Amino acid sequence: MKLTVLGSGTSAGVPTIGCRCAVCTSADPRDNRMRPSIVVSHEGRNILIDTTPDFRTQALRSNLDRVDAILFTHSHADHILGLDDVRPFNYMQGAPIPIYAATDTLETIRRIFSYVFEDAPRQTHVPKLEVHVVDGSPFELFGLQVQPIPLVHGNQMIYGYRIGPLAYMTDHSEIPPASKAMLRDLDVLFHDALRRTPHPTHSTVDDALRNIEELRPKRAFFTHICHDLGHAATEASLPPNVHLAYDGMQLEMPAA
Repeated sequence: MKLTVLGSGTSAGVPTIGCRCAVCTSADPRDNRMRPSIVVSHEGRNILIDTTPDFRTQALRSNLDRVDAILFTHSHADHILGLDDVRPFNYMQGAPIPIYAATDTLETIRRIFSYVFEDAPRQTHVPKLEVHVVDGSPFELFGLQVQPIPLVHGNQMIYGYRIGPLAYMTDHSEIPPASKAMLRDLDVLFHDALRRTPHPTHSTVDDALRNIEELRPKRAFFTHICHDLGHAATEASLPPNVHLAYDGMQLEMPAA
């Protein structure tokens, strides 16, 4: 099983528009962060988690040649607004793409992309999607067990996902105890770590380190990183098994 980081940044991306801070003007390519998303590849199939506003650029940059399913964590703009750009995969694959999301996330997707779900005759192409509701129960995709992980994102409940020995958890301020029980024996954990100072809807670096120490994955990676954290300096301050994700990074791990 292979994981590709399409984006590791916060909702505004890094560089942030109009900002001239040290990270936004950094020459280190790891400090350039598109909105957060990954692809999990297994036996010729690709599972995409979230369709960011940067998705077209991310797909081109990573030479993504197919999307076999999409998992949505929640309905915020930085996680769904690239959905229209899956159309080329419909053409190439000749089939609808299954999407998986909680009911409230699907309601928002249906509202924002209402033209996708209309039955009226069309003069142009729209994404072809096959909708599946995520209710917290595990399900299987292409021989992989997918376990939704309930997370607290400010005053909202969202989902992370565990796929075999990998867990991907972006945009959360708290991991409920029942969810922590689903996160044992991980090879790789992706954890929200926005910045060092507190935020009402995101984990800080210290929050992430506390959870990583408790959950004890073999490897952990921060994501949804803002321009407060320079890659090299932050990486140097972390324990040996904890790293900052960066755009384009690839990892391999067992599928079970």
